[in-house]
Amino acid sequence: MQQSKNHPAHIEVALWQYPQNARDLHRWMRSLSPDERERTATYQFDRDRASFMAGRYLLRRLLSAHTGMLPAEVVLVADEHGRLSLEGRDALQFSLSNSDGMVTVAVATSCERIGIDCERADAEIEEAALESYCNNDERRWLGELSAQERPRAAVQLWALKESHLKALGVGLREDPLSVSFSWENGLPIAAHDGERDRRWFHRLIESGSQHVVALAVCSRSGLPGIHTRMFQDDSMPSE
Repeated sequence: MQQSKNHPAHIEVALWQYPQNARDLHRWMRSLSPDERERTATYQFDRDRASFMAGRYLLRRLLSAHTGMLPAEVVLVADEHGRLSLEGRDALQFSLSNSDGMVTVAVATSCERIGIDCERADAEIEEAALESYCNNDERRWLGELSAQERPRAAVQLWALKESHLKALGVGLREDPLSVSFSWENGLPIAAHDGERDRRWFHRLIESGSQHVVALAVCSRSGLPGIHTRMFQDDSMPSE
């Protein structure tokens, strides 16, 4: 989705299929705060460590562009639930997600809440897991799809729910069944605890890869313009 030619984008969504080599990993490590470096050491698998570092690196690059600060000056503060905010810039909303080789970041300047989630499109979801996050209507909708469509649709439904809960700031501490989705004119529509709040907008973002990306936005003035781009890391390692 692209912004109008006459109105600048108020939401930027950056997608990055990041490289995984020693040179880049070392450079990303230098961009982390001391606390983040300690967290990096707790990951058991290299892929998880690389994903975390790439996510924080991309987030700082985007927040730097939006604020005019250098990436090294971007201070991220986590609340008691782990939700990040930018120190001294409460009005800037952002969300980060990563999954197996892709990092996604959404940054907004004109909305109340934002959440993004990224999942592998080919993730296998067992029936028991579907029952844990899909209500009867959602399972009925999935059951009406073809065998080819159903697996990706189940992942999309999960990503939509997680993006919504991330935007609320609660994540999976809240039951995914508390938010349900239906479709209107081909677009996902959410109801929270059975009530629809028309301040909320949800979109599935084309990722150009084998990933599903879902965006949740809460805005009193309607859905802001959205600009999606593939991030290209043009920075050079410092000597």
